[in-house]
Formats: sequence, structure tokens, C-alpha cells
Amino acid sequence: MEIKQQIIKKMIYLQHITTAVTLFFITTVTFAQNPQKGNYGYLYCHMSDRGEWTAYAVSRDGYHYQDILGGDSIFSSARLARIEGGTRDAYICRDYHCKGYLMVTTDMCVRKSHTWNNYGIDLLKSKDMIHWTSTTIDFRKFSSTIQRVWAPQIFWNPTYQWKDGKKGGYMIYYSILDKSVCPYDRMYYSYADKSFTHITAPQLLFDWGYATIDADINYLTSDHLYHLLIKKEGGEPGIYTTTSKSLTGPWEKPSDKDYVHFEGKKLCEGPSAFQLIGDKTWRIAYIQYSDHPKHYRICKADKHLRNFSDPVDIQGVSGPQHGSFMRITKVEYDRLLNWSRSLKIRQ
Repeated sequence: MEIKQQIIKKMIYLQHITTAVTLFFITTVTFAQNPQKGNYGYLYCHMSDRGEWTAYAVSRDGYHYQDILGGDSIFSSARLARIEGGTRDAYICRDYHCKGYLMVTTDMCVRKSHTWNNYGIDLLKSKDMIHWTSTTIDFRKFSSTIQRVWAPQIFWNPTYQWKDGKKGGYMIYYSILDKSVCPYDRMYYSYADKSFTHITAPQLLFDWGYATIDADINYLTSDHLYHLLIKKEGGEPGIYTTTSKSLTGPWEKPSDKDYVHFEGKKLCEGPSAFQLIGDKTWRIAYIQYSDHPKHYRICKADKHLRNFSDPVDIQGVSGPQHGSFMRITKVEYDRLLNWSRSLKIRQ
């Protein structure tokens, strides 16, 4: 009887160990990308086409949106962007443990500088999506000949290892033009620590022999590959996609037969991919900037982030431009609407 009880205890113990290992594995796989949370609605965080500031809009269905603060700036770009006072190309996501929010923007103000050159990016943190602090990274500390740093985005990587042995970092990827090194824009990346206040020196992500900007990386469970959407300027210009088994590549040249081609000769940039709640397929948003007025479009893609189709205009947003999308909870949705209403009443 005692031997039987001991066997049963050992079996229960082994079941606990197996469960723990399984949960650890699931957690590791889940957080090998920016964590997702929320099944109530969507936040569209974007540069405003009315000015070089960051704006919000919220939606229940991913297509029809309501501006927060009337599409005006959600924070003082002059205060948080310490080089030029403008924040462009906003990208927002949750931090790695889902206790706060992170944002990166291009620190740039063409209205003030009258040039498309700039020198840095802004790393921003918040606990409520309303109050933000920032760290400005001036890339002239890495290269005195840099011309511009554009459209940064974030990807959480739990396996990245720092020199002190600690693991976990935010891969920040962006394009750089430094004509002393290369005559065209190329994609680079750095790593930011968990405090989101320091980054490593830029490293080249890939070079296809022509200018590339506005990259958007997503990990797909459908094929267990990293998918990269990119605006390329060489060959047939447009928004293209390619894949890799590793976050930092190698990234193969995309196929000229698989890109956003249904817009004809119209020029597009700033792709941002997101999934609708409960849907395995994808939506790709982008700015069609050769139109006058411009059109911010959302098209469909299949579960493998391929076969683009059915483009429509985003609805309800004043001045939509390059930005990003994040699923949000009802509490977050209501918080932003209440903030917007309360400021409107005070005015």
C-alpha cells in the first residue's frame, strides 16, 4: 500500500513539473513578441497630418474610429522631443509585463527646420497612456555625419542577452541615412534596456541595394516566422513583405510579385499590420501619400500576411498619417474617452 501511495505521489509530482514546464514554454513563446491584451477595441496612435504631433483615435471594429481630444496632440511634443520639438511616425505597444505602455517617435519638425533631415528618436513611457515621460536619443553620438533617423518601432525580445548576463531587451528598429557610409536609407536596429532609457549602438539589419524605410515586424503563429513589411524604393516601389526565422535576419529580398499593387501607380508608405479580435487574418494600414488629399487605407491579408486585397479608407480620424494599432480593454477604451470628454468640458 505504501509503495502504491509513493508511486501516486511521484506521478502527481511529475504532472506538476510537466505543467510548470509547459506553462513556462507557453509564456516564453507568447512573449517572444510584443504582448497583446484587450478584446474590446483598438487604439490608433499616429502622427497627425495636421501637424508634427502624436494623436489618438479609438475604435470598436478596427475600421471606424473616434478622435481623442479632437485629433489634437496627446502630449507636448515641444517638451518630450528635445532635439526638434516634433514627434512623427508614432509606434505604441505594451511593455513586456503588460504593466505599462511604450512609444517611439521620430524626433523631427520639418515645419521648423525646413528640411527632411533629423538626428534622433524619442523613447517614451507611460502607466496610463495619458501621462508620458521621454528619453531623447541623439544619434550624432554614434555618427557625426548622420543625415536622418526615421520611423522607429519596437519588438520585445526575451532572449536578448546583455553583457552582464541579464536577458530581455526591446529591439528598436529604424532607418538611417548616413551618406558617408551609404548613399541610401537602410534599416538598422539597437536594443533598449528594460528601463527604456538607453540603447545600444546601431547595427545594420539588412541592405538590399536600394533605399528602404518604414519597416513593420510581426511574429506569426501560422508559420512560426517573423514577417517584415517594408517600403522599398528600388525596382517596383511599394509596400512589400518578406520573412525570416530570426528577428535580426537574414531577411531575403522580397518578391516583386507580392506587394500592395492594387493601388496602381499610387505611392504608399508607413505600413502597420494588426489582427482583428478573434480573427486569424490580418489588416494592413498605410498612407497613400500621392493622392491629394491623401488617403489612409486599410486592406486585408490572409493568416500568413500575404495576398493583399479590399482596400478601404479609415473612417472618423482627422488627419490620419503614419502610425500604429494596439488592441485595448474596455477600461482603457473608457479611460481615453473620459479623458477626451473631460478636457473638452474644461475648454
